[in-house]
Amino acid sequence: MEQLILFALVELDEEGYGASVGRSIEARTGREVSPGAIYTALDRMETRGLVSSWVGEPTPERGGRRRKHYRVTPEGATALRRSVQVMRDMADGLLPAVDSLARGRGR
Repeated sequence: MEQLILFALVELDEEGYGASVGRSIEARTGREVSPGAIYTALDRMETRGLVSSWVGEPTPERGGRRRKHYRVTPEGATALRRSVQVMRDMADGLLPAVDSLARGRGR
């Protein structure tokens, strides 16, 4: 989940807030993510220094309420890069076996 959120924030740049993160993930993966899961992960990642946040200006379409925006920190970008590389390393050469298992056949 954290990887998906970090990638969404990279894509959204300065427009990364809870609802836009959810829309980005759904558009790219077809997977709907609950707002609670997104905000829980964002809070956890902010505590760990992977993202930072700021509160934007009030907007009329939000009834004058402010929106909390998030961005990936350099530490978050490093952690994302590292986790993607770990997945690539782990998957290297194994996708044919995964395909075979998905078709109901052994390796």
